[in-house]
Amino acid sequence: MKTLQAQTQLIVRQRIRMLVNQYEVRGAQPDGSEGDLYAFAQQKRMAFREQVTLYTDETKQEAVLGFKARQVMDLGATYDVVDAGGTPIGSFRKDFAKSLLRSTWLVDQPDLGTVTGSERSMAVAVIRRLIDVAWLPYHFDFTIDGRPAFTVEKKFGLRDRYIVNIQDPALDRRLVATMAIALDALQAR
Repeated sequence: MKTLQAQTQLIVRQRIRMLVNQYEVRGAQPDGSEGDLYAFAQQKRMAFREQVTLYTDETKQEAVLGFKARQVMDLGATYDVVDAGGTPIGSFRKDFAKSLLRSTWLVDQPDLGTVTGSERSMAVAVIRRLIDVAWLPYHFDFTIDGRPAFTVEKKFGLRDRYIVNIQDPALDRRLVATMAIALDALQAR
């Protein structure tokens, strides 16, 4: 995870599994292809509170970070992001009122402030609400104080694949990676 903070582009790919969501977080090569694996994530099965743990690899022997909902059931739940030792990294939450038409997320990182992200296209946001089409690509733009912070773009394809471009060098990449995973794992909630 040490070289993760130097990355300006990440690729998050969902693995197809029957009963559980799994994700790979990789760096991007200069040509845009997938690079080193930074984390393997798995959503906890049958949990009362939503929880996703990120490991060093798919053996799931060593956890490196994760996020978990503070409440059991809440439309605007806050998710705390912690490292392997339980030290808080930050948090994120869905802005329920703004998300009625266009999904909006708030990401908080200590000493940086709140990063706000919402769907780029109102048309795509409305279509996604009217027709349940999981394969439809979408784009989220996250800003802090009006400046670009990072983007998450869902690519068209059979498997969910996300390109994450990070513009703000102060952002903790671990927090960005968990938000990208949450967009897939929690977006429909």
